[in-house]
Amino acid sequence: MRSVLAEPTTATIPLNKLAPEAALRRLELTIVRRLEGFLHGDHQGLLPGPGSEASDAREYVPGQDDVRKIDWAVTARTTVPYVRDTVADRELEIWALLDVTPSMNWGTEGVTKRDLGIAAVATIGFLSQKMGDRFGGLIMRPDSMKRLPAQSGRTALYALLRRMLTEPIVSDHTTGPFSLAAGIERLRRTERRRGLRLIVSDFLTPGDFELDPNVEPEWERPLRRLAVRNQVLAVEVVDRHEVEFADVGDLLIRDPETSFERYVNTSDPAARERMDAASAAQRERIRVALRRAGAAHIQLRTDSDWVHDIARFVMAYRRTAVMLHQPPSGVSR
Repeated sequence: MRSVLAEPTTATIPLNKLAPEAALRRLELTIVRRLEGFLHGDHQGLLPGPGSEASDAREYVPGQDDVRKIDWAVTARTTVPYVRDTVADRELEIWALLDVTPSMNWGTEGVTKRDLGIAAVATIGFLSQKMGDRFGGLIMRPDSMKRLPAQSGRTALYALLRRMLTEPIVSDHTTGPFSLAAGIERLRRTERRRGLRLIVSDFLTPGDFELDPNVEPEWERPLRRLAVRNQVLAVEVVDRHEVEFADVGDLLIRDPETSFERYVNTSDPAARERMDAASAAQRERIRVALRRAGAAHIQLRTDSDWVHDIARFVMAYRRTAVMLHQPPSGVSR
């Protein structure tokens, strides 16, 4: 496969190879924070419980019912206090924010970071799908935000992935009001129902050359606010030659989102060492910021098997979920 060194014109991964379903059948993405009343469950329930769907009205029982659930319309008609029960929502709503800004067009291993991110969306989508669960997406360009409504079923998931793959390539130096921080904030404000949020990006901010992990990236605070009400999974996509600079002589380094350009002699071992150190510090800052924000973090590289990497992450994640869901010592379920 050839490297993607120029601006791509089409997708570098076909739809039928995004996520081999046979490799995912024995895996399931366990939702760590699925606590009663915090995240919605697996399907629309038939029994009363915490939720957003109204159920039948019944007479108010003093000392047992919450006065905030009194149905004042029924109470006024009958002159007897009534409360309105809710039906527990057992379905999970998952939203994926896909960053397709110009920096995501880079790739030197035959696949772009953008298409690797779509592969991650596909894999997580297949892993997390159960009966009734809905999967939606937001495609973040620098100049616009496209919303793909949440729907259930594999057919709907394939349609969403096809929309992502066929989204026009963003040209270099395209500008607009949407940064990663603005995209995360839009996701938080528009999708109010609690659930799983998937953020797919390289987490690089144009013009941000800071390497100190104690300095917050601009996207950290909105991500922290998003994680207050949702379980957040951050997928960081990286190309091999962003972290391992090859010895190829004089190389023009150009930022596709800013006007920065500079020639670097990669045949100089000291220069390569400084560049690798700066790249490692940049990635460490991203890792620390994601951990501070309370998001689960997985890094995918264009030169590795993304299905294997995600499967390994899910297995470790499942062990964490099992430990968190264990009852206290001496207490049975």
